[in-house]
Amino acid sequence: MTASEFDPHALLAESSIGVLATIKSNGLPHLSPVTPHYDREAGVVLVSMREGLAKTKNLRRDPRAALEVTSKNGWEWATAEGSVTLTGPGTDPNGPEVEALVDYYRRAGGEHPDWDEYRAVMVSDKRVLMQLKVDKVYGQRIR
Repeated sequence: MTASEFDPHALLAESSIGVLATIKSNGLPHLSPVTPHYDREAGVVLVSMREGLAKTKNLRRDPRAALEVTSKNGWEWATAEGSVTLTGPGTDPNGPEVEALVDYYRRAGGEHPDWDEYRAVMVSDKRVLMQLKVDKVYGQRIR
């Protein structure tokens, strides 16, 4: 980004912390801090979350969501909106649900020092992979 240009897609791609908004059963928003990975080319935001949490329950009932990120200095923000698909939780450490979480970890830029341990934790934590298909991205540089 140059000083004169602002690209909300770039901010989404470089951000490692965001706030996920889901819709509670009473229609009010539920906000949760998350660790997103934005794949601009694929047009998706990936987030690992646990089964049974409010955000997961909300998304199973109503798959619409928004993710907002801000720059480190707080002067830029970007929001991605879209519909969500949830994968998991898996019961087999080598099953496709856990493999999707391994792929998420790698796409977010990491190699785990012990993949067997990671896979076991994904099963025991009842981890779910959220895939938000980005329909709209918008944002602003505040100053």
